[in-house]
Amino acid sequence: MGPLTVRASRIAYRNPWLAVREDRFTRPDGSEGLYGVVERPDYALAIPWDGERLWLVRQWRHPVGAWSLEFPQGGWDAGAEPQGDAADLARLELREETGLTAGRLRHLGSLWQAVGSSDQAFDVFLATELTAGEPSPGIDEFGLSHQAMTPAELDAAIGDGRVRDCSTLAALALLERAGGLPGAGAR
Repeated sequence: MGPLTVRASRIAYRNPWLAVREDRFTRPDGSEGLYGVVERPDYALAIPWDGERLWLVRQWRHPVGAWSLEFPQGGWDAGAEPQGDAADLARLELREETGLTAGRLRHLGSLWQAVGSSDQAFDVFLATELTAGEPSPGIDEFGLSHQAMTPAELDAAIGDGRVRDCSTLAALALLERAGGLPGAGAR
């Protein structure tokens, strides 16, 4: 058990996608505090690699009021029962958002999304042996498009601020730790 003793907990807000839990706690020194925790279902992220290019999606992210360039990622539909495990979810998100089907997935790791405010985690997969198809984005993914980038183009997009999604950047760190992109050579 951690250093905080939770004295009371309640759901302050709930919608189909998240809940905000309010925890009242006591610290080791006896002082009391309040913590707000965003409870969200876990999700999966795919790093699509066709041997030459990485595939990203561009989609509107309402919370930041901007278009975001990121790897395909998402969770099971709100209120729906999961239809498999994290690998199944990564395959589904990849297919829905880019039209690509992965012949092979390699699990690179699991990460916490926003450890200071949320309990949400995500699994990262390298998707290879890609087959093209038609994307089928969900209703909330209006305007979604996808594009391929070489590793050097992606690096430039990170450098100039076009890629700012923390999940995408963290996924790249896991990929690098796992040995990088297969067959990519020096970048």
